Amino acid sequence: MKYVEIIANNGSAHTIKAIAEKAKAHSSHFGAMDEGGMQQIRLVVPDHKLQWVLDALQTTLGAQPTASVVVLGVETSLTSSSDETNLTERTSNSTREYLLNELGKNSILDVNYLVLILLSTVVAGVGLIENNVAVIIGAMVIAPLLSPNLALSLGTALGDWELVKQSVRTLGVGILVSVSLSILLGMYWPSEFNSHELLVRTESNFASVFLALASGAAAALSLSSGMASVLVGVMVAVALLPPAATAGIYLGSGRVDLAVNAGLLLAINIVSVNLAAKVVFLLKGVSPRKTHDKLKARKATAVYVLGWIIILIGLMAIISLR
Repeated sequence: MKYVEIIANNGSAHTIKAIAEKAKAHSSHFGAMDEGGMQQIRLVVPDHKLQWVLDALQTTLGAQPTASVVVLGVETSLTSSSDETNLTERTSNSTREYLLNELGKNSILDVNYLVLILLSTVVAGVGLIENNVAVIIGAMVIAPLLSPNLALSLGTALGDWELVKQSVRTLGVGILVSVSLSILLGMYWPSEFNSHELLVRTESNFASVFLALASGAAAALSLSSGMASVLVGVMVAVALLPPAATAGIYLGSGRVDLAVNAGLLLAINIVSVNLAAKVVFLLKGVSPRKTHDKLKARKATAVYVLGWIIILIGLMAIISLR
C-alpha cells in the first residue's frame, strides 16, 4: 500500500472522496479546513490502484497552484478488519512518477556518474587483467551503464524526449570514458592480456543474446513491479562495463581483432537490454497520462522496437557469419 497525503482546496474534497471510493482506498481521512481554504486529506491506497489515483488527482488539482500530493511507502498496516484482502494484497506496480524519479536521477550526466564510471572501469580492468572474478563482480554491481539504458526505454514509453536525449548522452559519454581509460590500461599495464576473464568477453554467440534479453526484461520488471532488490542479480547477469573495458584494453594493446569481438558483445548487451526493457514497459502499461501524449508514445514505441529488432537481427547475422 501507499500513503497519499493531499493538500488541496476545500472545494475538491467531494471529488477526492469519490476518487478514494472508486479506488477502494483502505482508509481515508479529511482534515479541517485552514484559514486559506486548504484542506489536508490522507488516503491509504493499494499499490495497483496508485497510478490511477495519481492521474485522477492531477486532473482534479491541475488548476490549483498551491495544491500538493505526497506519496509514502507503508511498511506495516495494523487493522481489525476481517477482510483478508487488506492483509494479503501482493500486487505491486510502480508508478510512472516513481520510474521517472529512479531512472531519471540515475541517468544524469554529472560528476558523480563520471566518477562511478572511472572507478568501476578501474575495478573491472584490474579484475579482468588479473583474472580475479570477485573483483569483476564488484565492478558489475556498481553498474553505472545500466540505468541510462533503462531510462532510454522508459523515455520512449512515455514520449519523454528530454529523458531520451539525456539517457543517450549519458550512455554515450559513459562508454567513451570507460573505453578511453581502458585503452590507457592496455597501453601501460605490464601484462600479456591473455587471462581467461578477458578472453571470455571476446566471445559472443546466440546464448549471449538470450541472456541479455532475459536480464533486460528482469531489470525492467523488477523496477516496474516495485521489486528493486533483484536488480543486483540483474547487474551481474547483464554486465555492460566489463565488455567495454575489454574492448579498450585490447585496443590499447594493439589487438584490434579481439577489441572488435568485445565491442560486438557490448553492442549485443545494449541492444538486448533496451529491446527487452521496452517490451516489458509496454506489457506493464507504462504510458503517458494524457491521451495525445499516448498517441505520440505509441508511434515512438513502434519505431523504437522495430529499430532495435533490426539491429539485433543484424548483430545475430554477424555472429552466425563469424
